[in-house]
This record gives sequence, C-alpha cells and structure tokens, in this order.
Amino acid sequence: MIRPLALAALLLASAAASAAPRFELPPGLDHADAAATRELLDAATARLPRPWASALERPITLEWRDDLPQQVHGRARHWRILLQRRLLEDWKRRAQEPAAARAALAALLHELAHLYDRTAAGGLSRDPRLLDLAGWQRSALHPGRRGRNDFRDRSPDPYELASPREYVAVNLEHYLLDPDYACRRPALAEYFDHRFGEERGGGSDCAHGLAFVQDPAAGAEPLRLLAPERVYAVDYLLAGDGDGLASRWGHAMLRLVVCAPGREPGPDCRLDLQHHLVLSFRAFVDDLQISSWRGLTGGYPSRLFALPLEQVVDEYTRVELRDLHAIPLALSPQEVQAVATRAAQLHWSYDGRYLFLGNNCAVETWKLLHDAVPRLAALPLRTVFPNGLARRLRRHGVVDVPAVPADPVEQVRLGFRFEAASTHYQAMYAVARDELGLQARDAREWIALPPARRRPALEQAGLKGAAALLVLESAALRREEALARDQLKRRWLGRIAAADAGVAGDVRLFLEVGDAFSRPAAWLQGVDGYGLPQREERGRLEATAVTLAEGRRTDARALEAKIRALLPAARREALDGAEANVARLGERLRELAGAGS
Repeated sequence: MIRPLALAALLLASAAASAAPRFELPPGLDHADAAATRELLDAATARLPRPWASALERPITLEWRDDLPQQVHGRARHWRILLQRRLLEDWKRRAQEPAAARAALAALLHELAHLYDRTAAGGLSRDPRLLDLAGWQRSALHPGRRGRNDFRDRSPDPYELASPREYVAVNLEHYLLDPDYACRRPALAEYFDHRFGEERGGGSDCAHGLAFVQDPAAGAEPLRLLAPERVYAVDYLLAGDGDGLASRWGHAMLRLVVCAPGREPGPDCRLDLQHHLVLSFRAFVDDLQISSWRGLTGGYPSRLFALPLEQVVDEYTRVELRDLHAIPLALSPQEVQAVATRAAQLHWSYDGRYLFLGNNCAVETWKLLHDAVPRLAALPLRTVFPNGLARRLRRHGVVDVPAVPADPVEQVRLGFRFEAASTHYQAMYAVARDELGLQARDAREWIALPPARRRPALEQAGLKGAAALLVLESAALRREEALARDQLKRRWLGRIAAADAGVAGDVRLFLEVGDAFSRPAAWLQGVDGYGLPQREERGRLEATAVTLAEGRRTDARALEAKIRALLPAARREALDGAEANVARLGERLRELAGAGS
C-alpha cells in the first residue's frame, strides 16, 4: 500500500515529467557530443517555468549547424532549433570557461522562448501590456503603435529592439539566467512572474532607490537617489500658456511629492517642496540651438529630465512669468511607486525624438502614465495638448479632487498653485511709481525699457522705492539674459562662424557634457550592465558625473563670459546695463540703510 505522502510525491514527479519538453537529437552525434547535448537540454529545461514547459507539447528537434551566419547563434524553425556548432564546443568546456558556456545555454533558451511565444499559451510579443513596457508605445495621433522602439540605451542586447518577438526572446533568456534581472528591469520581471504564476526570487539584493542624474549647471545635485516608498503622491504639473508657439498650450510635467527624511508619508509631505522632483520631457537643445522646423520634423532628441521643483518654479514663474498648477492624481501607493519606477527606466533608457505635433511634452507625459499604470491605459486620455490632458484627467476621474483646498490662498500655501511673479512685480512697481512718479503703464513696460532709461530713477529712490526697484531690476536682468540666449541660439543654427572660432571648441565641449547630463546612460558607456544602474555602476557615476559637476558649473560661467563678446552690440549693452543697475541698487540700499541707522 502506497502512503499518501509517497503518492503525492509520485504524482508531482509525474506531472513535472509530463511538463518537460521532449527533444529529438539528430543522428550522427558521437557519444561525447550526444552526452553534452543532453546535459545542455537538461540545464535549459530545469530553468523553464512550468507554463512555458507545458506549452511546448510537440517534440523539438535540435540540430548543431556549421552553416548559420557568423553572428547568428541560433534559429527556431517550426519545431526545430538550429544552433551554432561552436556553442557545443564551448558548452563542453564549461568547467574551464563558464562565460563561454553561458552563451550556449542563453542561445537555447532564446530559441525555446521563440517557440513558446508562438504557442496559444504564449503570445507575449502580442500582449499590449508587454508592448507598453517594452517601448512599442501607443501613437498619439493615429491608432496602433509606433514602429520604432526608442528605449535604446542601457540595453542588454540591441537585438531586442529588432521586433517584439526578439524583445521577448532576449528578455526571457536574461529573466531566466540573470540573478539581478528583477533589479535592472523590475516591471518586466514582475510581468513575467505574473504570466508564469511564480516568483523567481531575485531583487532582494538590489541597490536601494532610483538614481536620477541632474544637470549641475542649474545648481542641482548631479546624482539624486530617490526611494520610491518616500514618494507620497504624483501631480500633473501644468505650466500656463506662454508667448511662444511651442508654449501656447502650456507645458506638461509630473511632480513627485517626495517626503523629507524622517517624515511619515502623508499630506504634510506637500510642504517639503525642497525635496520634490519634477519629471519633464523636453527637447534637448541646451540653450544653444533651436529651430521650429526641426521641432516639427523630429530633429531634436526628446528626453526625460529630472529637475528640482524649486528650479522649475523659478524658471516658469519668475523668468517666463507663467503660472504653475499642480493637479493631484488619484493613484494608489503601488501606482505611485510604479510611476516613479517607470520614470527611472525612461530616464536611463529612452532617447526619443521631439515632435511638436506628435511627440511633445503632453504626449510623452501621457505615455508615461499609460505605460506605468495599466488602469490608466484603459482610459481615453490621449491628446497632444498639455491643457487638454489636464481636462481629460479630470473628466475621467483620475484627479484627486478632495485633496485640493477650495481657498486659493491655501492652494498656494500647500503648493497646488505657483503664481507667476508678474502680480508681485506689479505690486513692486506700484510702490516705486507712487514714490517716484514713474510714467510706464505697468511693470512689464518698465522692465522692457532700456537700462539707461531706468537708471535715473535708481539714484532718486528712497529705501522703500529702491527695494521695490531691486526686485524689478532683477527681473529685467533675467529678461535680458533670456533674450541674449535666444540671440545666441539663432547664431548657432548653422555653422559656427569664423568669428566664433575662439569659442567653438568650448561650445562643443559644453554641449557634449550637457548632452551627457541629459542622457544619463552616456556616463556608463563601456560599463557592464543594463537597465537601472546597480551598485557598481553607481560607483562609476560617483566617479564621473559627480566629479565633473563642479567643472560643469565653472565651464558654464566661463563660457558665458566668452560668448558674451559674440552678442550684437545693442544686446550686449542692454545686458551689461541691467547687471550694472542691479549692482548699483545693491549699493544704494546699503547707503540708505547706513544713513537711516
């Protein structure tokens, strides 16, 4: 009589045996080759998840070939697998050369993945969810998906980008063989675990947090490590309409509400503005090249910039004089972490093309939400307009309406709204106008006057008026700097002129370093690894990006001084005059304060 436990063991053994694929070896193999082939097949089948193994229900013929192209390790034809014969020799030397033997095992798993993908139980390469994660993203203007995959950086094998079928095969071989796959591609590892109904382990020794590289030229820390569990919420951050063509419908971004160290995640994290991170898709032009036509035709790279909230607020409210509205999204804690993780993947892998009409900031932001959160992928949120995306998020219940206070003052206090500085500037101008009898209609008109026209008022102002004028002169200086940058952009549209030869090398170097900070994978070229950087790669980042950060800031200041000489005389005079006005007002305030004491 068979005992129950023994019977259960027999049944399990029988089920496992029936789930194993059946292989047929070609005739003519000698004893050593046949034995090595069986050992390779056993090693591969031992790694197959049960649903995968069960789906391979027909016998599979394995052939060793000498006639495959040099760069091709294997091919799957119907229920036949053809492998390069040299892989068998590598496998037989696995005790002496483990890395070479791994290639044979990876090639066999790769071709078995193709066979599985073609079965009714497989079909991974046709699954919309996998296509979202892989980078064959939904089109914003037309039905279907884009034919090109722009997740080209930090790839384990560029061959994965050839087609969704190859993507599945490449990633399944790494999923089965790489112990840190779940650390490097966590969303895909979770997807495969779910499809196969099992936890393969891994991920327990991942480098903690998500790494983001920030451009130190604007004062940001070069390497930001973000703990996903410290992200309390995700806001859709909408910049108000601007004056230019590209900003007429606003600018779409996402804000990660990151809690300060020691604070329990909750609503009070909204007060920790200095820790919040903004995710902004922008065309990389580094302030030295711009072209409306290239923006229309995809001539600029589109990349995901990670920016401190304070920098973004200053850029939009004080320089561009545009409001910022933070629209909180109704996401679960797991969905919030999924958005942060997807953003990190994009930051390290994505190098797209900016298209004003088809792949702009609104489209890129929509795709990030669509791909990170399956629930949102089912909603009709697709649009090419930033303000249109805000309306659709509200219409389809994605906005956490109760989180926003009705009182406008509270909205500002809690960081749901950042007002353009134009209102503040107008209040300052009213103070100076009442004291000095200024004739300009408003602050905007005053700031637009030539610096020399504003200078007499500076010398006549009292303490209160001088303080108000200092705010306005600082705004005027920002305006002159923006106009100077725009002039330089136009100068660099074509070839660098002969007169620019003295700074041409400096400009190119500055752009190369700026390109690296906008494309973080550039810092890890030649370093083993793919996907999200782990400990060794982060050490490399510390040794390169962080070390170069201060040089980046210094180079920015030095280059600014050099290229100022290339400005037209009138623009250079206005910029110099605005700087002189700010300096004079500082002196004037000190004089008045000293006289008053």
